[in-house]
Amino acid sequence: MQLANSQLKWLYFFDEGVTDKKLLGGKGAGLCEMTSLSLPIPPGFVITTNVCEEFYRKGQKLPSGLMESVFSAMASLEDRTGKKFGNSKEPLLVSVRSGAPVSMPGMMDTILNLGLNDVVVEGLANLTGDRRFAYDTYRRFIQLFGKIVLGVDEDEFSKLLDGEKKRRRAVQDSDLDAESIMRVADAYKDLLLREGKPLPQEPAKQLELAIDAVFRSWNGKRAIEYRKQYRITPELAKGTAVTIVTMVFGNMGNDSATGVLFTRDPSTGRPGLYGDYLTNAQGEDVVAGTRTPKPIAELRDEMPEVYSNLDKISQKLENHYREPQDIEFTIERKKLFLLQTRAAKMGPMGAVRAVVDMVHEGVISKEEAILRITPEQLELLFHPHVDANNRVVPVAVGVPAAPGAASGRVVFDADAAVEWTKKGEKVILVREETKPEDVHGFFAAQGILTSRGGKTSHAAVVARGIGKPCIVGCSSLRIYQQSRLLRVDGSVISQGDTITIDGSTGNVYPGTVPLVQPDLKDEVFELLTWADQTKRLGVWANADTPETAAKARQMGAEGIGLARTERMFNAEERLPLVVSMIMAATDVERRAYLEKLRPLQKQDFKKILKEMHDLPVIIRLLDPPLHEFLPRFEDMLENVKKVERDGDEKQLIQAKRMLDKARQLSEANPMLGHRGVRLGLTNPEIYDMQMTAVMEATAELVKEGVTVKPKIMIPQVAAYQEVKLIREQFEKIRTRVEAKEGVKLDVKFGTMVETVRATLDADEIAKYAEFFSFGTNDLSQATFSFSREDAEAKFLPFYLEKGVLPDNPFETLDDKGVGTLIRMAVESGRRTRPELEVGICGEHGGDPRSIYLCHRAGLDYVSASAFRIPVARLAAARIALLDKAKD
Repeated sequence: MQLANSQLKWLYFFDEGVTDKKLLGGKGAGLCEMTSLSLPIPPGFVITTNVCEEFYRKGQKLPSGLMESVFSAMASLEDRTGKKFGNSKEPLLVSVRSGAPVSMPGMMDTILNLGLNDVVVEGLANLTGDRRFAYDTYRRFIQLFGKIVLGVDEDEFSKLLDGEKKRRRAVQDSDLDAESIMRVADAYKDLLLREGKPLPQEPAKQLELAIDAVFRSWNGKRAIEYRKQYRITPELAKGTAVTIVTMVFGNMGNDSATGVLFTRDPSTGRPGLYGDYLTNAQGEDVVAGTRTPKPIAELRDEMPEVYSNLDKISQKLENHYREPQDIEFTIERKKLFLLQTRAAKMGPMGAVRAVVDMVHEGVISKEEAILRITPEQLELLFHPHVDANNRVVPVAVGVPAAPGAASGRVVFDADAAVEWTKKGEKVILVREETKPEDVHGFFAAQGILTSRGGKTSHAAVVARGIGKPCIVGCSSLRIYQQSRLLRVDGSVISQGDTITIDGSTGNVYPGTVPLVQPDLKDEVFELLTWADQTKRLGVWANADTPETAAKARQMGAEGIGLARTERMFNAEERLPLVVSMIMAATDVERRAYLEKLRPLQKQDFKKILKEMHDLPVIIRLLDPPLHEFLPRFEDMLENVKKVERDGDEKQLIQAKRMLDKARQLSEANPMLGHRGVRLGLTNPEIYDMQMTAVMEATAELVKEGVTVKPKIMIPQVAAYQEVKLIREQFEKIRTRVEAKEGVKLDVKFGTMVETVRATLDADEIAKYAEFFSFGTNDLSQATFSFSREDAEAKFLPFYLEKGVLPDNPFETLDDKGVGTLIRMAVESGRRTRPELEVGICGEHGGDPRSIYLCHRAGLDYVSASAFRIPVARLAAARIALLDKAKD
């Protein structure tokens, strides 16, 4: 019986000239390619990924007729090698190895030394004259076959081996003599018998079971998790191939060895051989770490001819594939064999230096260099991280929300973070969840840790914006705010105790753990310069202070796409004025407090505009509802009770008045309530103050000879009439300030598009707005009818696990829904105003896949947190190149 498509071929020998990765997997395709280059490859063949697909289609059963084809191929392999499979005189042993089209190192299974049994092992001992080698090979086969095919716990094998080493006072496996190794092999067989899973003595049966096991490993837990983590879809890899390779032996004595090398240092990118090897060993010894390997440089002295040959072959492979290679090799009695080559998985800095060097070497183009570095790799370069050599076990693991790592003393509220920092202490702010009023604590703290929330929760968004490491949703923490302590896994951590958090992994460590600071090399900035020359999409920043604006400019931002004025209101010295404005009993009183805020806001705007000088700055008018600037309702209620106990009548009146005001302002659904443009229209004095402050700041800078490009943006628009009314107010203020200051003001006026209705009314809105900026956080909430933090806390993880949604829509833009609305609005708006400038300013602006959507939708720019600017620059260049390749 053939496969579903009768034209499909089941297997290919290495020398047939086929090198299709999707068909043969990366390992098989690499062996075929190296064979075509006349490199020293042991003979073998590949069972294709099509067979794996058929295996699962048939309910995890090998297709009928497959093994007949395999045994026919084994007969051909016997002819090529002069050995016999299952024969004790000239035994042919093989490895059965997995190999997906996309590299998945260590995620699937491999079995070595297959074909041994109680008879063949004696033949191998007689043939080689080395009983230790023969039985060492046999016990390795029994262990691998027992673990992978028969499902016996590998720790049981390790206990038996360790027991023999202890009995013989041996430090390493290689210290055991032939008698001990034979005893271990017998112990392994006895273990399988006790488990009711005896070792099959028929090599043909071993081969069939091994092929079945490798196919099954494609859907093993670790392989599934790896594909999920790295988004390896069925389009990229539909299954694993199985590669059958003639065994070569690195465990035949001290003139034999096995190892892994890179053609460039994976950490630094420095050219030259980098890796490890072991004499008298097999491949799994290097990977498993059962023995301490030697650096590859020592092979030059130990086996100079082999080293020289390996060096030449490595360069040949790197030049052939035009990228650094990860090569597995075995030396059998001073004869070199290659077992695998694949693109090396480099560290972030190593990857960047390698591609930049290869451009200068004339090996690849600048465009290829851009495409080879992923935005995720680049992001890791800009944040400190926990030292890879750290051996401290984490006490908890949460959701990694903002990259980087930090150590500090635990504090449980924002005020304490500020106070301790003023005393010179480094602190980690720990909360169940954070609120906008905690922002001063964010700036003071080294990092933020919460027991609730997701990657787009308040803590996460703010932390990314200011470049602080953050872990959220660490649900194993039990935080006792009043007692100033937390409990986790039986341990108690009190305020003042030191912890370390790694926002790149979600790990929380006790005490201070060594951190590695980013050391950005010239190659990083060179790569980003090439990206800027390539991309079409502008990359702007979300920045609310002169400091973050300066950092954004340093990171390569071409403008500020979102300056949130409410963040300025939350500053410690401003908040009392804002609260007084909210509590004002009359319009006159409210305007008086706003007049006190105006010069402060003017200075805010002036500093940011001056920092960015010749680049555009979009200033968003007040967005949140007013009750967010008041203390928490629970805290106010507690304060009333306290003042009642103290008997201070004057303070009690004030406390009750604030509590009553909070009740008046409270809303059933604040996200859809009295906020944004709705607040600006019903309380015009607020937007009047803010727009006046922007105009006055602009006028003063113009007089000082500073070129500035301010833009005013209104939030939460749903109807063009709202934009029309604010635009009329805007024009009156501009005319008034121009007359007062005696200068002409070039201030642009635009709107956020973050409600579904605004996307449908875009043609009318564009009559009054000179630019659109999609607020994709709120637009996503409105499109899905999801509350972001509730969704992430309650059901979104379930949706993602079950495939209800492919991605978290608050991390990656939803193409079907939100993407369609964006494209409609862009097209509709530009029909009315062809020169309409369009961008996005939500957190999606730093997400590479969302940037792809923005590029294809015809947007002019994306705006992201300052620390994600380099990532966005690279992502924008990559999508421009991919689009160009399609044309």
